[in-house]
Amino acid sequence: MTTTVNPVLRVAPAAPAEAAAHFRAGLAFHTDVSDVAAALDAGADPGFVLVDSRSTEAWDQGHIPGALHLPTALVPEQAGQLLDRSVPVVTYCWGPGCNGAARAALALAELGYRVKEMLGGFEYWVREGLEFETWQGRERRAPDPLTAPVDAADCGC
Repeated sequence: MTTTVNPVLRVAPAAPAEAAAHFRAGLAFHTDVSDVAAALDAGADPGFVLVDSRSTEAWDQGHIPGALHLPTALVPEQAGQLLDRSVPVVTYCWGPGCNGAARAALALAELGYRVKEMLGGFEYWVREGLEFETWQGRERRAPDPLTAPVDAADCGC
């Protein structure tokens, strides 16, 4: 008798201890929009600096309030003047289709900074209905129900 294994289980899941180590390691490198927003909204020093690694044109279209603008290409020459190595850095770029935040995080790590990448980037910040700044002032768009539950009670959290 031939047993067909589905594509999900063709490669067996990792042992629980290995899976825990993997996911713990991933969280050491990544954070998400909701966690960054909660930390920034807490009212106290969040304990990190948020760095927008996009171009000036992108920054001008909109950025997260309180973020520091440091384009990836300028990290090597400007990071030492703008950032304190004792304070962790969280980088972001446009969104999931952009690796600018990862490249900025790599450049910062190579310079001795502790760094995480914010998954989702500016795109998901806006899609979750969070406030952003442009040269015209602060704005907010309606949350995308596919990324941010309209009613927190509906999220299943």
